[in-house]
Amino acid sequence: MTAVMTAQRPPVQQSRGASSAVRSTGQQQTTLKRLSEFSLELGPSLKDVLNFTNQLSVMVKAGIALPEAIEAIGLQIENKKFRKIILDLKSRIESGESFSQALARYPKVFGRLYINMIAAAELSGSLSLMLRKITEYLDQEIQTRSQVIGAMIYPGIIAVMAVTCTTFLLVFVLPRFTALFAGKEAMLPKPTIIIMAISGFLRGNWMYVLIGVAVVVFGLGAYIKTTTGRFWLDKIKLVVPVMKTLCNSLYITRSLGAMGILTNAGVPILETLEITAEVSGNVHYKKMWRDVYNSVKQGRRIAQSFSAKPLLPISAIQMIRSGEDSGTLGQVLEDVSEFYQRQLKATIKIVTAMIEPLMIIVMGFLVGFIAMAVILPIFKMSAIASGRH
Repeated sequence: MTAVMTAQRPPVQQSRGASSAVRSTGQQQTTLKRLSEFSLELGPSLKDVLNFTNQLSVMVKAGIALPEAIEAIGLQIENKKFRKIILDLKSRIESGESFSQALARYPKVFGRLYINMIAAAELSGSLSLMLRKITEYLDQEIQTRSQVIGAMIYPGIIAVMAVTCTTFLLVFVLPRFTALFAGKEAMLPKPTIIIMAISGFLRGNWMYVLIGVAVVVFGLGAYIKTTTGRFWLDKIKLVVPVMKTLCNSLYITRSLGAMGILTNAGVPILETLEITAEVSGNVHYKKMWRDVYNSVKQGRRIAQSFSAKPLLPISAIQMIRSGEDSGTLGQVLEDVSEFYQRQLKATIKIVTAMIEPLMIIVMGFLVGFIAMAVILPIFKMSAIASGRH
C-alpha cells in the first residue's frame, strides 16, 4: 500500500491528460456521446462498475495482462451496453491508449474520480492496489446510497399508506354512517361537520383532485430538475431537522472520502478539489469546494480557504489543518470520512427506529378523529332521545 498511500507526489501528468480527455467529451463522436447519456437510465449501474473493477483487480493481481483481463470480464457481462463499453476499452488499449485514456471516453460511466485514480496508479505502477481501493470506495458508496435512500423512502411509503387509508375511510366508509344524519345537520358537532364536508368534496370532485395531485407531482418533478429547483431542494436537505444531519453526514463522507483517496493516490491538489466538488452530491457543497479550489489556486492552504460559515464542521476543518501541517492530509481526510460514515449509519438507525412509531401515532390520530366524528353525533342523538322519554 506504500505506493498508493503516499501523500506527497509530483504532479500526475497522465492524470492531467485523462482530465483533458474528460473535458473534451463534447468533441467525441456523436454515437459515443449518446451512448454515455443513455447509459444513465438503461446502461451500466454503479453496481456494474463495482463488479467490473473488483474482477479486474483480482485478475491484474494474478498477473493476467490488462487487455486479456478486460476482454474476459467483458464477455461475461450481461448488460449489452456495458459489455460494448468494456470491449471497446480493450480495443483502445491494444491500439495504444492507456487504460485511463480509454476510460476517459466514458466519463458518465466511470467518472473523473475513477479515471484520475487509474491515471495515478499507471504512473506509480500500482494498478492492482488502486483497483482494490476503488472497489472499496464504490462498495461503500453503494451501501451508503442504499441506506440513505431507504431511510428517505420508508417514511414516504408509510405516508402514502396513511393518506390512502384516510381517503378510503372518507370516500367509502364514512358516507354509510353520515346517511343516518341526513336532515339533522344542525345537531351535528363541529368535527362531524368538517369530516362530512371533506368527504363530500372528495366524492364530488375526485377527478379534479386526482388531476391536481398529478399536476403537483409532475410539476415538482420538473421544477427540481431546473437550476433554481435543484438549488432549493438541496437547501431544504441542509435545513430540515433530522434530514439535515443525515444529508450533511452523507455529503461530508462522500467529499472527504473522495478527496482522501485522490490525495493518497498522488493526484494534484487542484484536480482533487475539482473532482471533490463534482462528487459531493449537493449544489451548496459543490459551491463550497469550488470556492476552496479558487482560494487554493491563489496560494492559500486548504484549511484557510473555508468561508466564515462553512458547511464543514469546525472540527473537520481543524483536522484538515492538522493533516496539512503533518504531511498526512490524505490519511486524515479518510479518517474524518470514516468518522462521519459511522455517524451517518447511527443517524439512519435512529431515523428508521423513530419513523414507524411516529407514523403509527399519526395514523391513529387520523382514524381516531374520523371515528370520533361518527360516534359523537350518535351519542348526542341517543342522549336527546333518552331525554324525550
